[in-house]
Order: sequence, then C-alpha cells, then structure tokens
Amino acid sequence: MGIAKRFDIVALGEPMLEFNETAAGQYQQGFGGDTANFAIAAARQGAQVAYCTRLGDDHFGRMFLDLWTAEGVDTSGVEVDPDAHTGVYFVTHGADGHQFQYLRAGSAASRMTVANLPLRVLADSRYLHVSGISQAISVTACDAVAAAIAAARATGACITYDPNLRLRLWPLARAKAIIQATIPQVDIFLPSLDEALTLADVDSRDGVFAWCARHGAKKVVLKCGADGAWVWQDDGNLPRHVPGFAIQPVDATGAGDCFDGSLVARLAAGDSLLDAVRYANVAAAISTTGYGAVEPIPHHADVIIHLAKTLLRN
Repeated sequence: MGIAKRFDIVALGEPMLEFNETAAGQYQQGFGGDTANFAIAAARQGAQVAYCTRLGDDHFGRMFLDLWTAEGVDTSGVEVDPDAHTGVYFVTHGADGHQFQYLRAGSAASRMTVANLPLRVLADSRYLHVSGISQAISVTACDAVAAAIAAARATGACITYDPNLRLRLWPLARAKAIIQATIPQVDIFLPSLDEALTLADVDSRDGVFAWCARHGAKKVVLKCGADGAWVWQDDGNLPRHVPGFAIQPVDATGAGDCFDGSLVARLAAGDSLLDAVRYANVAAAISTTGYGAVEPIPHHADVIIHLAKTLLRN
C-alpha cells in the first residue's frame, strides 16, 4: 500500500490578474493563468489542491493569496518575490473570438528556478499538473518544470501536461522541441486539437495521435471544444470519442483549464479516464456561460446536475 499523501493534486505555474472586456472600453477584473485556473477548477470539484508559484510583493499578489484561501487551495508552495511583479493580461472579444494582451515580462513566476522549487509540496501529492506556458515564460522556469516532473515522478505521482501552445511566448521550433521532450515524461497529455495540429504539422486527428505515439505518449485527451474530446491510449485500441455538452457560450476564456482541472479531480476521486472526460466536458461547457476564467467555473454539484441531464438524453 502506498504512503498517504496530503494533496490529491499540485499544480505549478504562473497566475495572472485578468481584465476581461465585457463592453467597449469596459473591463471586468478577474483572475487567470492556466495552471491557477486549473487549481481552482480542481478544488471546486472537491479535490485537495495545492498551488506552487511565485507572486510579486504587490496588491495583485495579495489578491491571489486571498482568492486561493477562499477557494481552499493550499498556498504553502507559494513564494513572494520582493523584486518582481505579478503578471497581468487583458481579454478582448471580436468576430474571431477572444484575443489576449499580456504584461508579464519579468513577472515573479518567470523567476522560478530549480533551486526555489517547493519540493516538499511536490512530494506530497498524488498528481502534478504542469503546462507549456510555464515552460515558455523563461529558461529557468522551463528547467523548474522539468525538475518538478522528475521530483513528483520519483514519489509516484501521476503527471498531467497541457502544452497550451502560445507562440507569442516562444518560437514554434523551441516549443516543439521542449513539448516533444516532455511528452514521454508524463502520464496524460492534454492538448487541444488546434495546437496539436500545429505541433504535429499534420491536418487530421489521426495524424495527431500518430505523432503523439511516436513521441512516447501514454494517454492523450485531445480537446475539441464544443465537439467534446477524443481519448487515445497506447494499448492498441482505437481512440474513443466523448461528445461535448451543448450550451450557449459567452466567453471561452479558461475553458480548457477548467476541463483539465475537472478531469484530474475526477481521476483523483477514482473515475475512469472516459468518465472523467465526460464530466470535464460538462464542466468546461458550463464555464463558458460567464465572463472571465475563474468566476464561471462550476462547483461539483452544478456539474452533477448538468451531467445527469446528458445521461437522461442518451
């Protein structure tokens, strides 16, 4: 029998304060950052979650600490950097969807290093979640992600990884090299279809899965927005499609992060991968019905109600 651990899930990455345009020239303040969104989504589904990051010694950083306390996310892996700021981003909306503008250069989180990783927190969790954004924000943060994966694996943790490709942060060639090197180190790879097509340089879902297999993937959950998700495993069986949940979206900011956090929370609770994906599809859909990355993330009871409706339909 394994040693009991304090946390179901630890996430590592960069939180960012969000300003989301709700009307011309009007912005709603919220919270974002892919792994920070993930942590809150997982906590709202009932998981015991810790977050590892660095914050600026500023008002925005203190807002995050207050938020995580209110959400029940453990902050023993959070360090305050007196010489850096907390990152900020703006979201605008148009005919082509939502667009992002960032003020993150030199952020406290980008100053993560192997030396300042909270190893005790990483060792005390059943799951570790990391992302490509954390690898892209600086060379030292990229090294820290690799070290965190190695440390968590050494203590038996399951590693989940969302590449979350952002070509404003790093060139495609470097992104491909780092992501391809990371895939065989993780247990569940969580790309979206669009970014996977870009990374694999293919034009089909089957091409994506073939690329994942060549690079040592064990399990892949390919997120396809309103079309749901596809699950591929290296067991020789065909990929399985899990349909999406029909809903009227308002703002898709953070929906993929909500999906990831909800998925891993349900895996930690004992669900099969397919059942966890089914649950995460519903949670992510609900999260698109309001503005911002965090505020619309549903709680477990809300997801269960909507999930029951999908089961009744089928």
